[in-house]
Amino acid sequence: MRAADELASQIVNVAIGWYVYTITHSPMSLAWAGLAQFLPNAAMALIAGQAADRFERRKVIGWALGAQAAGLAAFAVWTSVTAPAAGPVYVLLLAMGAARAFSSPAMSALLPAVVSAEDFPRAVAATSSAFQICTIAGPAVGGLVYAVGGRTVFAVAGGLYFLAMSLAWRLPAGNRQPGPADDSALAGVRYVRSNRLLLSLISLDLFAVLLGGVTALLPIYAKDVLAVGPIGLGCLRCAPGVGAAIVGLALARHPIERGAGKSMLACVAGFGAATVVFALSTDFWLSLAALIAAGGFDMVSMVIRQTLVQVATPDAMRGRVSAIHFVFIGASSELGEFESGATAALFGTVPAALLGGLGTLAVVALWTALFPELRGGGSLEAAPVSDAAD
Repeated sequence: MRAADELASQIVNVAIGWYVYTITHSPMSLAWAGLAQFLPNAAMALIAGQAADRFERRKVIGWALGAQAAGLAAFAVWTSVTAPAAGPVYVLLLAMGAARAFSSPAMSALLPAVVSAEDFPRAVAATSSAFQICTIAGPAVGGLVYAVGGRTVFAVAGGLYFLAMSLAWRLPAGNRQPGPADDSALAGVRYVRSNRLLLSLISLDLFAVLLGGVTALLPIYAKDVLAVGPIGLGCLRCAPGVGAAIVGLALARHPIERGAGKSMLACVAGFGAATVVFALSTDFWLSLAALIAAGGFDMVSMVIRQTLVQVATPDAMRGRVSAIHFVFIGASSELGEFESGATAALFGTVPAALLGGLGTLAVVALWTALFPELRGGGSLEAAPVSDAAD
């Protein structure tokens, strides 16, 4: 189910990026596309978290995936009968962002209910690897299908979302635990704020990827810097997934035994350095290698974050905490796309990417000083499972 969901998402991302940029030839259009995906996630986070904790999570997932399938089907029909235009793309992204705001925390909160706490770090790494394999295949498939027939790609993605919806209804319900004393929508906010290690990990990733993410700039690099076309764009989009999948499989066999916080700091710094290399590269293969390295470094931080967020959170609050977590993740990806596109429009594509990588390195240095908890973070396997909210 998650594989079909992510495969569809990656196909949509590469198709939307190329579709919008070829219409407008403006980096700001890519910025608006990123903002359109982020705003619903931020606006609906508290409601979505409550839904994941109050209702059966597999049903929340199923309805959300169905909404995305319907949106893409409607867009595929629209593109077949009208001239290309950017406006309806933003409407589609707003609708899909709203649906994803509900599906993402429910998916994340369901996994710990069916996996033991002892095995959870390995489960996170294994599922993240499968997830990343789809990020490898998705952009490549999206680029190839778009090259053959631009409008067909949206129908293909819609079909994959429909498949994911069908599989979601077959998921186990999981064993729900009694709720904590604090059953309010803001309980997740208070929980994250009270846990400095968790707060530091999430916020480090937020600011690092917000500054260092270059996803929104890949259509420009593929078209204007590297001149590799939509197929090359698909390869660039899947390159981070290659590195992430390799590292994820390694972590599934050999979980982080100690120094999780230090590992996080080192890998975020590596992510920033890889971004600097990509920004300055004019060679397609060097650019691919830099993105593969960036994906590998990011996988380590992903496993650390997801493990701590889920294992250290009571089951009855996992939906709300996961929703807050995904607001941060959405801010670092979709809002990061807006930042990248806007910066590229102001300073140029290469300077924007370079400044982002250097900014990521600066954030690592600052967080090392501000959060000593990061330097002392220990094993993920030792992360406690809370029975009640603090």
